[in-house]
Amino acid sequence: MSDSISRFDGFFKSEFKVNEAVGRSVSYVRDGKLLGGNSGFAHIGTYHFDGDSIAVAVTSRRHNFGAGHQSLLGSDVSTIAVTGRAVGEAFHFEGSSPQMPNATFRSVMTPLDESDLPAPGLIREGGISNGLYSIHLSILDGLPGGLTGVMLLNNGRILGGDAFFYYLGSYSSSNGRWKGQMVNQEHTPARGEDPVFGGHEIGIGFSGTCNAEGGFLEGTALAGKRSIRFEALLRLIDAA
Repeated sequence: MSDSISRFDGFFKSEFKVNEAVGRSVSYVRDGKLLGGNSGFAHIGTYHFDGDSIAVAVTSRRHNFGAGHQSLLGSDVSTIAVTGRAVGEAFHFEGSSPQMPNATFRSVMTPLDESDLPAPGLIREGGISNGLYSIHLSILDGLPGGLTGVMLLNNGRILGGDAFFYYLGSYSSSNGRWKGQMVNQEHTPARGEDPVFGGHEIGIGFSGTCNAEGGFLEGTALAGKRSIRFEALLRLIDAA
């Protein structure tokens, strides 16, 4: 396995095309497994190396049933098989899906900087489970807006995001409660898409409850000079 292929390990943003339709997501890959997604869909997959190429098989599963979150492949659950290789710092893939057999699926995965990922929090009995979650965030105090995406919780650390943002953070959890902090940053400019969070690096603190199926949290986001209260619901999609 070449050094360039060995770099296929960590946190990535993805831009993908089905013919000319474009989508984006975030993904965490390690030890042969891929977990990620965006505002509408979770992506759960596996990968293996074959010389200088990477073969990836992904299931895309809808978690947001709002009208604005439709699959580029026309199905709430889709499967995608691609092969790719390193091109500079990125990884380029091409393949297909049986849900749209006449279409070509292409994607580019580019590494995201994890250097600001804080030290993990402490997890004790009754804490929130490791896994990939959907997160649906609502802004309080009568303000419009919100976010949906995916969040990977792993032994006190948070990685997640959507089509425009990515999250890095940490949490502690025990006895059905959890609390933490994270930073929400853009991986793709979002000022025109999200008037509340777009164009800012957002610091977030939160606390809430959790059980085997997910969690609830309340917190405050600092966007520039604005302090924004929010609440969010997490639902477990895939245990890690």
